[in-house]
Amino acid sequence: MSVIRTLIPDPPRKMRDRAERGLAAMMTAPALILMALVAAVPICYAIWLSLNQYSLLQAGLSRFVGLGNYVEALTGQDWWKAFGQTFLFAACSVSLEIVVGTGMAVLLNLAFRGRAVLRTVVLVPYAIITVVSAITWQTMFDPTTGFVPQILAALHLPGAGVVWLGEQGYAMAVIVMADVWKTAPFAALIILAGLQAISQETYEAAELDGAGRWKTFAYVTLPLLRPAVVLAAIFRTLDALRIFDLPFVLTHGANGTQSMSMLAYSQLNENRLVGQGSALSILTFLTVMVVSAVYIRFGGGNIRDIAREDHG
Repeated sequence: MSVIRTLIPDPPRKMRDRAERGLAAMMTAPALILMALVAAVPICYAIWLSLNQYSLLQAGLSRFVGLGNYVEALTGQDWWKAFGQTFLFAACSVSLEIVVGTGMAVLLNLAFRGRAVLRTVVLVPYAIITVVSAITWQTMFDPTTGFVPQILAALHLPGAGVVWLGEQGYAMAVIVMADVWKTAPFAALIILAGLQAISQETYEAAELDGAGRWKTFAYVTLPLLRPAVVLAAIFRTLDALRIFDLPFVLTHGANGTQSMSMLAYSQLNENRLVGQGSALSILTFLTVMVVSAVYIRFGGGNIRDIAREDHG
């Protein structure tokens, strides 16, 4: 065998790598092409519809208008109002979800009897269908039968005589609370995985240096949790910017709760203006893409830097 290897040398490493990459491309090409078609065809069709004026209510009203639908959306107040309300919701809900999720993850990471049962209970809200969750919160804040207004009135607390889903500000607060209740367990799962990846030797070294629990958490745990927190924030922010079901069920977009997705839905399904609705959908898609790019550029870079430091 040694004589054969001597007579027939191994191909250069670059050639082997090129051959392996070519084989990998050939093996994955059918799936990638199918995925691209599934994603690209609806997007391209939506872009084409957004460049036309097309109404389902008026027969024969269909003509090419170019960027007219986009100009109409960007120069009107409805889009920017929904844009601001969506980002307000995303900022409030994601911030609270990261804080609550971190607390839940720290609690679930402790060693105590019944921890497995607690982990299961914590995941229950995330497993509930969003529409069911929204109806539950709508019932809780009902001004006549809901127990939340009754508790506030019994304790003489602010908000007792308020129709929460019928007033601006209060309605957004209910939607944020409902979203945090449902999706904070998702953030907790990601952060819990980050907690379990921290080695015990790190905590032992901090204890030898005389660091207490709070200093250990602030100067050891939190910095090492940054990749997990950034990852949870990325997923939740992108999901929050596409929020539709909670405001649709709770307020139907009234009282300052209309999101970008709800505005597009209103034009498409209620006003039957396909062109304008498609333009709003594309604007929502582009907004999420821009936010994704910003997260990948800055948040993703932080994750890579931290991973490089840990391995270095």
